Amino acid sequence: MIKTIGLLSRRDDWTHEQFVTHWVEVHAPLARAVPGLLRYVQNHIQGVRRRADIGETVIEIDGIAELWFADRAALEAASHSPEMEALHADGTKFIGRIKSYIVEEKTIVG
Repeated sequence: MIKTIGLLSRRDDWTHEQFVTHWVEVHAPLARAVPGLLRYVQNHIQGVRRRADIGETVIEIDGIAELWFADRAALEAASHSPEMEALHADGTKFIGRIKSYIVEEKTIVG
């Protein structure tokens, strides 16, 4: 299993509420059509958890997106599909900044 994790910040001219509404109502249905996508998770930021013993990384995000694929080949195939192109095109409408990672998950508990 491989997945991408994207840290998403809204466009400067959008509120957090507008961002979340578009992400859920418009963007999510587009993700359902991406070939090879096994799981799509939206993590909506509700607040910040701080620790007194560790300094904080300064970053302002509105959400974290997770896209799960069977393997790297499935991710690559999906990345070149018209459905993923449509998903990315929609993203430019409400995402102002993004930082994406390709990760392999290692479950420790659960």
